[in-house]
Amino acid sequence: MKRLIRLAGALLTAGGLLATAACGGSSGEQSDGKATVTLMTWESAATNKAIDQALTGFHDPNITVKRIDTPNGNYSDKLAALTQAKKLPDLFWCGNDTEQQYTNQGLLTDWSSRLSGSSDFGASSFVSSTMKNWKTADGKIGGVPSLLNTYGIWYDIDAFKTAGITVPATGWTWDQMFDAAAELHAKGAKYGLVADALTSTDGPFSLSTYALSAGGAPFADSVHQPTKTTIDATYTEGVRKVVAGIKSGAIAPPGYDISNQQALFASGQIPMLWSGQWLAAGFLTDKPKIKYGFAPLPQVTRPATLYDAVGICTPSYTQNADATFKVLKYLDSTVWTKVLPDSPVAAPAYLSAQKSYFGALDKSGQTTVASTVKEGLNTQTTIGVRFTTQWASQSNDLITAYWPDILNGKKPLSDLQTMTDKINDVIKSNG
Repeated sequence: MKRLIRLAGALLTAGGLLATAACGGSSGEQSDGKATVTLMTWESAATNKAIDQALTGFHDPNITVKRIDTPNGNYSDKLAALTQAKKLPDLFWCGNDTEQQYTNQGLLTDWSSRLSGSSDFGASSFVSSTMKNWKTADGKIGGVPSLLNTYGIWYDIDAFKTAGITVPATGWTWDQMFDAAAELHAKGAKYGLVADALTSTDGPFSLSTYALSAGGAPFADSVHQPTKTTIDATYTEGVRKVVAGIKSGAIAPPGYDISNQQALFASGQIPMLWSGQWLAAGFLTDKPKIKYGFAPLPQVTRPATLYDAVGICTPSYTQNADATFKVLKYLDSTVWTKVLPDSPVAAPAYLSAQKSYFGALDKSGQTTVASTVKEGLNTQTTIGVRFTTQWASQSNDLITAYWPDILNGKKPLSDLQTMTDKINDVIKSNG
């Protein structure tokens, strides 16, 4: 999936003590009336040990927790196989798209009634926009969000000073970002800005932050239940500026190899990098050679940003919902408070657990990361990073066919409307 799957191995650990299960499947009650709750994550072995250690603090004589070993690099295949075999564990890591699709198909336990009200683990206990985005159109919640991604621009402080450019900060503009990329390129950087979020299949959604910030229409009116996609004059203006930046060499083009972009940034070879807060955890251990900062996404006239969250889901056939929900609550409310201080990879969606994350950032001197994450969480104008619908792959195919060539100047800007019209046909055909 997703950004957080790529970064999961950055978390640090202490040893692990929980037993692991050899296969998937909801375990339910044992013959003695006690319950076994199975758990599957996409984390690295190191991170799983940290989670295991944190779970040793879960005390209920009637519940045993067993974690299923799953290679984080093969998680999606494992998830698909267990879904088809109807052997999903009681709790498994999931993205917003998986949660939406599986809930709509009736594959997940709906926790909406348990999350209602004003309890210490109710919907109001979470970042409001995140819980809203995890609800389906009919109000069901097939999973509970756990960690939040926020997006911004990582920058090399020394590169900016050498070029005589003011470093990015809250309220900086898209034009300032484009100008800085051009100046950094002119001063010797291969590319002034690397922004896979703009040039990949997620690009049309990321570019929506330009249009929304300028008072225009986003690419999609919703990522969960879209009724249309739109290309207006403001959106086209933003694309035109990206095209110009790519043509001049200031911005890395579509197809740029991002596999080692974090290392290249850390070594001073990329002066500006559009990415997420998760890089901070790796920087704390790898110690970049440069002085760096993390700024909010630029704006035109008002803040606009992307939202994305991962969480924990439960299959509809779990055999002991009460025990499963108790473990789920402990994972979201307590486990992250024990794991994140060693490696602050992302802010918890559960509000009371955020103190440990921001405390770790402050302790490590990551002040710009802390302020930018808070800025992102508090920004009211947002759009999701991609469609979460069952037919999203059809849309991605169309974006792949048009977006890179438009950005590279191989297709005219007018083909933005052609791409949009075809995606609208997909939306219409899928109801």
